[in-house]
Amino acid sequence: MMNILLLGSGGRESALSWKMSQSPLCQKLFIAPGNAGTAAYGTNIALGINDFEAIKAFCIENQIDTLFPGSEDPLVNGIYDFFKSDDELKHITVVGPSKLGAALEGSKDFAKAFMQRHNIPTAAYATFDAGNFDEGLAYLEQHSTPIVLKADGLAAGKGVVITEDKEEAKKVFTAMIKEAQFGDAGSKVVIEQFLTGVELSVFAFTDGKHYVLLPEAKDYKRIGEGDKGLNTGGMGAISPVPFAQGEFMQKVVDQVVEPTIKGLAAEEIPYYGFVFFGLINVNGDPFVIEYNCRMGDPETEVVMPRLENDLLELIGQMKAGTLDKAVVKHKAEAACTVMLVAGGYPEAYEKGDAISGLDQVKSSIVFHAGTTTKDGAVVSNGGRVLAVTSYGKDIQNALHTSYENIASISFRNMNFRKDIGYEFK
Repeated sequence: MMNILLLGSGGRESALSWKMSQSPLCQKLFIAPGNAGTAAYGTNIALGINDFEAIKAFCIENQIDTLFPGSEDPLVNGIYDFFKSDDELKHITVVGPSKLGAALEGSKDFAKAFMQRHNIPTAAYATFDAGNFDEGLAYLEQHSTPIVLKADGLAAGKGVVITEDKEEAKKVFTAMIKEAQFGDAGSKVVIEQFLTGVELSVFAFTDGKHYVLLPEAKDYKRIGEGDKGLNTGGMGAISPVPFAQGEFMQKVVDQVVEPTIKGLAAEEIPYYGFVFFGLINVNGDPFVIEYNCRMGDPETEVVMPRLENDLLELIGQMKAGTLDKAVVKHKAEAACTVMLVAGGYPEAYEKGDAISGLDQVKSSIVFHAGTTTKDGAVVSNGGRVLAVTSYGKDIQNALHTSYENIASISFRNMNFRKDIGYEFK
């Protein structure tokens, strides 16, 4: 039996708590801070996800044996190392990598150098900082367009700029390094070649030596139909991805997943939990765009519904180092999610709007992303408010069910994309 503390408050944590609460191994589940939806699966606790001392006190007092950081922040900040170096905490299983392992997400430069060391296919790149700023400008001058500029550190998904214009690229580069546009995250900038293709997300669950693959997914980042407009945290996701099978997936395993896990083991980097491979299919060949050290959001809202295995059982096998003996089963059905967002998102938006119609949803799962309760009612509390997930015999069938159920949900200025999965009709 497990007493679990899950850190986070989004749609990802809603889906994870939904999945974990179904396990016969789940004795107590706490979610910190959680949201109006996670309260149905466990107990919400008012803790900051980066307040390690408060998390320590809670874990000791409540006999927590499994800590599950949902997002990247506590992992990049070293919560694994904090637990493993503390005599009162080191017995607790942390579902997430060491600080060094989390640098795969926390530092674009570290990730690129790691891929280069292990011959993992990725876009050609160079890294610059204040020390070689002028070389960076010269590099941009001779670079082919489009040009991709990435702030090295965590910038809440906003630290990537793609431009066709070399002068604009130089301005962005200057703003990142000289004007600290993204603070410390942009003190180093990675400039890389632009790759053309279709993106997808692949997820491995690992103990740092062995791994299993979870269902793959594709998310939709842009706010507007047809992938137009500003980038968001994600407006929806589908699983399975039709082209992610056969020869292509064999290449993903042989050229990307295996060398990554073997590279972590060879470099003796403690790594437990998820490796999220942000991939692009370039004419049938996979290239890594980015690594993440946790599950994606909104991908988790389709991956967990399609995972037939008991997640807590997999965590037990991760702890025991026996994931090589685990057999992961994926549901044959498709799962698709559509994100309902606040008007104005991803720019300025309002919170506190009453949400109606949740009790009218019949054949979808509603994962809360940015909600809270006020005077007993569910109200909006974030840019991304709800994720409506449905099963179906195929992608379009699942999406049809989600859109049907969305018709009964409403809050002021509610917005959503009506074309999720558009390229797979």
